[in-house]
Amino acid sequence: MSSFEIGLILGMAIITFAIRYTLFAVGHRVRFSPLVVQALTYVPVAVLSAIVVPVMLMPEGEGLQLSLHNHYLVGGVAAILIAARWRNLLATIAGGILCFFLWRWFYG
Repeated sequence: MSSFEIGLILGMAIITFAIRYTLFAVGHRVRFSPLVVQALTYVPVAVLSAIVVPVMLMPEGEGLQLSLHNHYLVGGVAAILIAARWRNLLATIAGGILCFFLWRWFYG
């Protein structure tokens, strides 16, 4: 590794630490409005959706695959339906994985 790469990694680490530590250090003094607090409750769902949905819709990374041959899409839709119906995390995970692997086994 060159000295430039090491400096780049150290710089990114310092910037990341500074951003996170600043909010941690002065977080008890900062008060958010109720609207901001309510909006912040949606951040984990938005981040998880931003990670999962592209993988589910484009498993090969080369355009949308909206067909029944896309095992990720079938498992994801099954997990969404299970979560909407029963609101049980374990059932959602197990059902989504089961649908993914069974669909892959029968139709893959």
